[in-house]
Amino acid sequence: MSANGDRPEKRPPKRAQEEGVPLLSFQVITDTHVTSDPDHVYNRNLERALRDIADNAPASRGIMHAGDVTDHGFPDEYAEFRRIREDFKGRLPEIRFTMGNHDVGSGVWEERLARYLEAAGTSSAYHDAWIGGYHFIFLGTEEADDLFCSLSARQLDWLDAKLGEDASPDKPAFVFLHQPLKNTVAGSAEAQGWYGVMQDEELKAVLSRHRQAILFTGHTHWELGAANTFRAADERLPAMLNAASVAYLWTDDDERKEGSQGYYVDVYPGSVLVRGRDFASGTWVEGATFRIEYPVE
Repeated sequence: MSANGDRPEKRPPKRAQEEGVPLLSFQVITDTHVTSDPDHVYNRNLERALRDIADNAPASRGIMHAGDVTDHGFPDEYAEFRRIREDFKGRLPEIRFTMGNHDVGSGVWEERLARYLEAAGTSSAYHDAWIGGYHFIFLGTEEADDLFCSLSARQLDWLDAKLGEDASPDKPAFVFLHQPLKNTVAGSAEAQGWYGVMQDEELKAVLSRHRQAILFTGHTHWELGAANTFRAADERLPAMLNAASVAYLWTDDDERKEGSQGYYVDVYPGSVLVRGRDFASGTWVEGATFRIEYPVE
């Protein structure tokens, strides 16, 4: 059972794949960095990303946000985020959230956490949901830090148990965490300094037992199509993807770049199709289309 008590739904028949219709569709966005200024480029980028999804994904079952909802975690920034979300009321599916370092990294932990939880509509830094028969799991830091996240042993045990629910090698489970694991996806090389899980090896150990999972992370802002945007599953770890950023991007030349990107995800029997989307141009990102095959061997 999920955190909200819902049991896994039955998956649609295989005929859906034969007709070319995904069993489940959703989007992944991250690092929106909403400010208190409604005319700020970050805010306009979020509006454009949500408009793209509303216009192009009417069958979407959810938007998964991988953290850094706001730029500083200030009350007026969350108010502006709520205003943007309300502008799309009735046109978008539910947005589910992962906590980023900008949301809770500085200031009084209890106050910042409370503001984030209220905006996210959840009661815990980590939570899960079943959507269309598939498990969606959201992790989050339990300590304030300007850059890294800290996952308690309790949260890691919870993740291990959740990934074991209704699990099989031919059924993906989707995991979301703001910070990437060290030396995995784009921007997470140790020398770059943008990896960010204090319990890096402990989390890898849990994921190694559930290679049917797919881990989406943000934090680095690395543009889609760069080297290591996607890390395929191997004999130890599951597939992992860097989800870029809606606010602005970063390049392999270690330079900031204006832009706004995210993912459209379609689930089929036997595979998951992940397509990079450029929200600024309204086009697919060349070199950022990935198909993850199931069952995981």
